[in-house]
Amino acid sequence: MSRRGLDFWYRLGRLLARILIPTFGRIEVVGRENVPPYGPLIIAPNHQSNADPGVLVYAISRPLWWMAKRELFSNPLNAYFMRAVHVHPIDRDGRDLEALAWAQETLAADRALVLFPQGTRSPGALTEASDGATYIALRSGAPILPVAITGTERIRGVAKIAFHFQRLRVVIGEPFTLPVMEGRLEREVLHSLTDQVMERIAALLPPEYRGVYARPKTGRTAS
Repeated sequence: MSRRGLDFWYRLGRLLARILIPTFGRIEVVGRENVPPYGPLIIAPNHQSNADPGVLVYAISRPLWWMAKRELFSNPLNAYFMRAVHVHPIDRDGRDLEALAWAQETLAADRALVLFPQGTRSPGALTEASDGATYIALRSGAPILPVAITGTERIRGVAKIAFHFQRLRVVIGEPFTLPVMEGRLEREVLHSLTDQVMERIAALLPPEYRGVYARPKTGRTAS
C-alpha cells in the first residue's frame, strides 16, 4: 500500500471521528495546548475500551501511530485497514524485537506513537502496567504525554463507538521525559519508572479511576 493510500484512510477515519463522536454524545478535551506540535512523542493513556483510539484521534490533532496485538491482523482485510490507519502488529509476550524496532523508527521519524502502558483494557480503575512503554521511552529519549480518558468504559461494542450517547472527557497532561539511563536496564528500575508514568496518568483522573495508583508507589520488586 502506498504512503498516499495510508494517509487517505487515516484522514478519513479522523474526519469521521471528529464528526460522529461529538454529534452523538458529549466530549470535553482539556489540555490540547500541552501537545507538542512536532517532534517524537509517546502518548501514554489509560485504556478503558475499544473506543479509546477514536477518542484520541478526535482529541489530538497530530497524526497518531499505534501498536496492537498481532491476532487482530490474522484476517487479511482487517490487517489492510489496521495498517491503513497507522497500526503495527506486536506480539504481547514482551519479546517482539521487530515491533520494538518499528517503534524506535517511528519515533526517530518525529511521529507521535500511542502506547497504552497497561497493555490491555481495564474498564474503570487503573490496573498494574507493564514496562513496555517505559522501555521504549528510555531507548528513544522521546517525551511522554500522559492522557486520562473517562466515559468510554460505558461504551459496549464496536458498533456503539460512533453512536455512543455518552459523556466523555479527555485530559491531556504536560509532556515529560524520563532520566537518561545508560547500560543494562535493571528490572527494578523499569518497574519504578513505569510507576512514575502511571502516577502521572492517575493524577489526571478522578479518584475513583486511579485504582492501584491511587497512592504513590515506592517501586515494585522484580518477579
